[in-house]
Amino acid sequence: MIRLQRSMIVDLLVPSPTLESVQTSLQNAIELEHATIPLYLYALYSLDESKNAEIAEIIESVVVEEMLHMTLASNILNAVGGSPNIDTPGFIPTYPGALPGGVQSDLSVGLAPFSMHQLDKFLEIEEPEDPLVFKSMALEAATQVTIGQFYTAISTAIASLGDGIFAKTPRNQIGPDLMFESVVVTDVKSAQQAIDVIIDQGEGTSTSPFDGNGDEFAHYYRFMQVKKGHKLVEVPGGIKPEDKFAYTGAPIVLDACGVFSAPENPGDYKPGSAQAFLNDTFNYTYTSLLNALHLMFNGDSSQTQFNRAIGLMMSLKEQAKAMMSGLPNPDPKAGDYVGPSFKYQPVNPAIEGK
Repeated sequence: MIRLQRSMIVDLLVPSPTLESVQTSLQNAIELEHATIPLYLYALYSLDESKNAEIAEIIESVVVEEMLHMTLASNILNAVGGSPNIDTPGFIPTYPGALPGGVQSDLSVGLAPFSMHQLDKFLEIEEPEDPLVFKSMALEAATQVTIGQFYTAISTAIASLGDGIFAKTPRNQIGPDLMFESVVVTDVKSAQQAIDVIIDQGEGTSTSPFDGNGDEFAHYYRFMQVKKGHKLVEVPGGIKPEDKFAYTGAPIVLDACGVFSAPENPGDYKPGSAQAFLNDTFNYTYTSLLNALHLMFNGDSSQTQFNRAIGLMMSLKEQAKAMMSGLPNPDPKAGDYVGPSFKYQPVNPAIEGK
């Protein structure tokens, strides 16, 4: 999971945390969960799924759960009287650069087609405090904590403040009827349940690479399968946790010919060009999605609003795949590939250009 500077949780670790410090930390959590999504989507959209289906499936599964984590953090924030702030330019991080909210200064992330180098960035983002089976990166730092510790601090702070900080009736909640595995938050117990889902799906447990439900590997271990080139499988007879699993399953091989040559960290395209129009249209759709999520997390949890969000997500994928694969040019050259810049674009370029 993302590692944060200790200053982010100092107000939560004091003997008497405040409701305001919990609300601020939950907004930071929403922004951090979202910040990984453009990184993962850019890599996902750069893959020719006919050649790299397994890798695409792994990335997409992580994106879906990052959306769930955004939802759970929003549910908790709403339950304690806050309001998620999503539909603003400042909600979107700048790429390349640090992830928002005080992430470690030596971690810079950017939008790039899928590669083993970009995968290393994903592993650094998702690595738990004590990864099982194989350890590849040093994690101890005097001024940094894992996001698992960050959420644990929120959980502890909420417990110390008690059930009195929660709305008397469910407030602006997204339940499992709309989003699978979502938790309706109404008190300390349900808030901690929601936090456990976030931690377990991202980091696994202290004794297993599986998430809390035991049916899928946590994000770090899913990505590590690609790094190791094999699926993670259980090893019969293992006693210690690190002996119970090994990356010895079916091969997972990156086909480099199945990665589109999209640019890294695309900036502004030439005004009036076809590339600029495609990028602006994508960003308008992306901004519309943020607006749909903002409304959904702030009271409009109707099926209609949820369907609007899903439709915008599907449109984003179609637009990005066409841009990054060089379509509609049947014989694209390097300059024909366009990558979405994931910027705030509240005006429809089709209307703006008239």
